[in-house]
Amino acid sequence: MWLLISILVLSFLIFFHELGHFLIARLFGVRVEVFSIGFGKKLIKKTIGNTEYAISAIPLGGYVKMKGQDDLNPTLQNRDDDSFNTKAPWKKICILFAGSGANIMLAFLLYIVIGVLGINSLLPVIGETMQDSPAMSAGFTKDDKILKIDDKDIKIWRDISDYVSNKNKPLLITFERNREILQVTLTPKIKDSKNIFGEDIKQSFIGIKAKGEIGKVTYKVSELIPFAFNETIYSGKMILLSIQKLIIGILPTSELGGPIAIVQIISQATDSGIIALFGITALISINLGVLNLFPIPALDGGHIIFCIYEWIVKKPLNENVLYRLTIFGWVLLLCLMALGIYNDISRIATKTP
Repeated sequence: MWLLISILVLSFLIFFHELGHFLIARLFGVRVEVFSIGFGKKLIKKTIGNTEYAISAIPLGGYVKMKGQDDLNPTLQNRDDDSFNTKAPWKKICILFAGSGANIMLAFLLYIVIGVLGINSLLPVIGETMQDSPAMSAGFTKDDKILKIDDKDIKIWRDISDYVSNKNKPLLITFERNREILQVTLTPKIKDSKNIFGEDIKQSFIGIKAKGEIGKVTYKVSELIPFAFNETIYSGKMILLSIQKLIIGILPTSELGGPIAIVQIISQATDSGIIALFGITALISINLGVLNLFPIPALDGGHIIFCIYEWIVKKPLNENVLYRLTIFGWVLLLCLMALGIYNDISRIATKTP
């Protein structure tokens, strides 16, 4: 069952990505010749209008084939009015960006659903105050529940660190103690710390540790859009930071995962319930959207760079250069995929029973 759910989730994300390309292409009058979920042999296909819709044998992917566009051989172009090639560079950029935009929008909508249904989170209840810390000096004690810092409502423990970590001015903290609402003002201190990647950083702190209480947190209608927006931005930033740390060597390449790792993560989320599944689906959707915008020639981001070049110099990139860059992009992607699969298999082989 978990394998079927994993395939359905990935197919749904790919469908949404390709639907973004499809809708904006049609909006700008580009003929879409094929809309396929999956690669390889077409198992099911049906032509409606000028477009062939298909489900193909390999479910880990999908594509929209627009008239005048050939990713394997970009020199094969068509100059008809309904061809992708004849559209203005800004229109082509919109079409190319639409896939990633659809994935990011999908994640945003999933986070709204999560906010409505409620998510189990670490609650902002104090378990301990540190010696000689601002919190201890301000009189905080165990079981105090932080409700607000300045004008920022605190719903989960992460809200505290997100707000305090870069503040060095007095903070007005509203908290609950024995069903009484109290307020106190304190000024954070700067201390040496480590981020999630193990790097040494300077960070503001007030000196409290979480009690460890887990509870279901829901959001009011007025809070849903800010919550979904913040979660989408936070997830996107974490993905970009992780990639940056991989590139500069802070994270080892063994941390790179492939399709097997994705299926395992979806399987674990499925076992944890529908909310966890929605959460991991949103995260993978943002991952798909962000990675497709990277300036690798075989990805949407690479094609966007080509369009920007065309927009600036008023002519397309040389066909031979375009072809060679595209081949390089495909080779790079295949190498990264092979590395991800190798890492997945290595993790499974070395996992203790």
